[in-house]
Amino acid sequence: MHGKKLLLLLTAVALTGQAIGSEVNVYSARKEALIKPLLDRFSQETGIQVNLITGKADALLKRLQSEGRNSPADLLITTDAGRLYRATQAGVLREIHSSALNQAIPAQYRDPGGYWYGLSIRARTLVYSNERVKPGQLSSYEALADPRWRRRLCVRSSGNIYNQSLVASMIVSDGAEETQEWARSLVRNMARPPRGGDRDQLKAVAAGQCDITIVNTYYLGKMIHSKRERERQTAARVALFWPNQDGRGTHVNVSGAGVTTAAPHPENALRLLEFLASDQAQAWYAASNYEYPVKAGVEWSDTLKQWGPFKSDSINLSLLGRYNPEAVKIMDRAGWK
Repeated sequence: MHGKKLLLLLTAVALTGQAIGSEVNVYSARKEALIKPLLDRFSQETGIQVNLITGKADALLKRLQSEGRNSPADLLITTDAGRLYRATQAGVLREIHSSALNQAIPAQYRDPGGYWYGLSIRARTLVYSNERVKPGQLSSYEALADPRWRRRLCVRSSGNIYNQSLVASMIVSDGAEETQEWARSLVRNMARPPRGGDRDQLKAVAAGQCDITIVNTYYLGKMIHSKRERERQTAARVALFWPNQDGRGTHVNVSGAGVTTAAPHPENALRLLEFLASDQAQAWYAASNYEYPVKAGVEWSDTLKQWGPFKSDSINLSLLGRYNPEAVKIMDRAGWK
């Protein structure tokens, strides 16, 4: 028995040394500042070295496709369920099964086949001028087609995946024909041709170029807490509104991740993915980037609490990818540039 126990002990020591010397390679569309602190904490807890490469979401997908089986990447972290769907369709993500992930992440925020898992929730909601618009005038995304908003709306281009996913969600909820009419009316209500990012839309509302816009909430959070006084002044001139609370709920999306098909360290990649779904990682996301934790029961940051609770759309987010091509066609036909 003594010899067997010694053998087991030596094996455990060897496995521990192997874990400490192991690594995991991450391709991330999230900026380094928004993900590296979590990766460093993972390394401290596990001894697994994380090699991080950051880049634009579409560029990273193309890189994975071109590298094929020779890709060194173990884990792809990217933004928007539409992009995660594209990665799945491109064959660069593998199917994984994890009871820990399935318990932590609600079914609507992960791929039904286990190819990707959401890690944080981002709500794409309405933001309006607190000087020229009263919240009682607002109700839903659909109501933005009303003539009262003629030349009062600012919005990003149709090439933006966030807007494409919003339109895809409306196809699921309202049908393609109704969504087409909505998109045409939305274009008529635009105060200017689409340009710039979400921050630019917020600035345009604050400057009086338009009265209402559609943005991801974390952009407003960043401006509220910006080191730049001008951005804080912009945030002070606008307010947030949760649409569709009497119906399907506000449109939400995710940032998420999946283990790559060619992963040389799939076990470590899965371990990292499970870590990113843990309570501590989820709380850090919410506090540092003004996104919502995907895991229930994790406390919201003070900023999120100030915006108040809201009802979110409950569709499975894989549908946003499935209906993306149709959404793009609808936007094109409507003249949404």
